[in-house]
Amino acid sequence: MEQQRKIKQFVLQNFLFSEDESALGDQDSLIRGGIIDSTGIHELILFLEESYLISVTPDEMTPANFDSIHSVSEFVTRKRTG
Repeated sequence: MEQQRKIKQFVLQNFLFSEDESALGDQDSLIRGGIIDSTGIHELILFLEESYLISVTPDEMTPANFDSIHSVSEFVTRKRTG
C-alpha cells in the first residue's frame, strides 16, 4: 500500500496541485478524468522509473497500465516482481 500511496501523492502534487488525498480516488480514471495527458503519462513514467528502478517499454505505455492510481501501482508491482 505504501507504493500506491506514493504514486497517488505524486499525481496529486504534480497534476492536481493538491495534497488532499480525498481529491482523487484510487480507481478514478486519470485519462478520462483529464488529470493526465500524454505528456503527463511521460512525467509519471519518469517518476516510476526513477523511484522504483524499473524500465517502461513503449508497448507498456497503455491506458490499461496508467489509467488509475490502482492500475499504475499494479503495473509497478508486476514490473518489480517479473
